[in-house]
Amino acid sequence: MIAALVFVLAFVVLGLSVVFIAFSGGPRAAGRRRGALSRGGRRAELLGTIMVVLGLGIAVPLSVAVVNGNDHAKKAPGGVDLTEAEVSGRSVFAQYCSTCHTLKASNAVGRVGPNLDALHPPKGLILDAIEKGRARGQGQMPADLVEGEEAQDVADYVVAVAGRSE
Repeated sequence: MIAALVFVLAFVVLGLSVVFIAFSGGPRAAGRRRGALSRGGRRAELLGTIMVVLGLGIAVPLSVAVVNGNDHAKKAPGGVDLTEAEVSGRSVFAQYCSTCHTLKASNAVGRVGPNLDALHPPKGLILDAIEKGRARGQGQMPADLVEGEEAQDVADYVVAVAGRSE
């Protein structure tokens, strides 16, 4: 929000500058007035130009980078705060599971595996499916697609977000 506001304000200032130059007789008249400026006036004008360039070239991108940092990595849709394990599970889910399963929190819309938002499976069922795999007519989930801590992280993530991203 702040980044958008800074961006819009920068263009408002730029637009007002163009309007001011246009109403004062155009660029030629502005150039003639610039020649009439004292040495201090030209320095002030140069300093103002440098400040605008630095503001648009450095301050705006820097403010966008600060505001849009990785602060949201621990947030999931539906107001769920994720633990480190669940954040890791989200990455693993995106890599191995999202092509087959539907899970709104991961923007996954797979059609082969079950819709995890509708199923809202308990952790034990998720771990069992990961370990043993599944085959139910429409496709097959391979056994041990992920193992160990990655499997635990995926299960924790799915339990935390399934059905909660309305």
